[in-house]
Amino acid sequence: MPDEPLVLGIETSCDETGVGIVRGHTLLADAVASSVEEHARFGGVVPEVASRAHLDAMVPTIERACETAGIALNDVDAIAVTSGPGLAGALLVGVASAKALALGLGKPLYGVNHLAAHVAVDQLEHGALPEPCLAMLVSGGHSSLLEVADVTQGVEPMGSTLDDAAGEAFDKVARLLGLPFPGGPHIDRAARSGNSFAIDFPRGLTSKRDLERHRFDFSFSGLKTAVARWVEAQQRDGVAIDVADVAASFQEAVCDVLTRKAVDAARHRGIEDILIGGGVAANSRLRVLAEERASAHGIRVRVPRPGLCTDNGAMVAALGSELVARGRAPSALDLPADSSQPLTTVVA
Repeated sequence: MPDEPLVLGIETSCDETGVGIVRGHTLLADAVASSVEEHARFGGVVPEVASRAHLDAMVPTIERACETAGIALNDVDAIAVTSGPGLAGALLVGVASAKALALGLGKPLYGVNHLAAHVAVDQLEHGALPEPCLAMLVSGGHSSLLEVADVTQGVEPMGSTLDDAAGEAFDKVARLLGLPFPGGPHIDRAARSGNSFAIDFPRGLTSKRDLERHRFDFSFSGLKTAVARWVEAQQRDGVAIDVADVAASFQEAVCDVLTRKAVDAARHRGIEDILIGGGVAANSRLRVLAEERASAHGIRVRVPRPGLCTDNGAMVAALGSELVARGRAPSALDLPADSSQPLTTVVA
């Protein structure tokens, strides 16, 4: 196997069909077909709709990725696919497609963890990962703090969300404010003209008592409820809602908690590098606040460009490439799709 393996990665854990092609740490193609518009009228992702969209998009997206990379399918050294966690039906489409390719081409198959892939993708932009590093993954389904010593061997969970993930809270608050789905980009945009200190929304799991048991965990359900009650009170009193101020104040509460706990976790473990991944990592305020707080303690922050933060095939290919380069054993062809795959399992 070459020192810089050519790997095709397939990602179908939610509503985006992603196919990436990577050689070593070099991204050659990142093709994405999103079904977000089909879910928008429901205010969230519908699993059955997502699965059918993946079926329709898989072959054209693979073809587009190969054309962009200037390769033939048979040129790849390995196939990588997200095997979990995610929506069961959506994962099955990706895993079945990857198995067919691996069997038909006679190439090794790597079923990889979706969250570990979000960590590995940063290598495509900033080079080899510092070992160890503290990864903060924030998306519609996850808000996690992970200690990563070797992304191909496993990660150690330090904290996670107890209820709503950060991205889920963004979507729900956006709906309250009449903003489109997905809510993250629209709240970020609205917040730029708002006052982030206009409304003092709560910071979940930050009291002294909470920190004793949940120092590195997150909770955004109470924040979402506080925003809903504030909006209802304004409407009841006939007061016009300043969407920009609500968006900015809500966003500040989320980013305050995320960055505060990430820096605390890094300092607790003596880690000098924080890596931020997941869809919410594209949030402009999160990036600025993380850099400010981390640099005050001599901690470096790495964040991929926004296009690599959301779900994509490039991140799966990046992890697959690292697995091949380090000589990790591939998955069996009876690889299952595991909707609740644990973080400690990098390769299924």
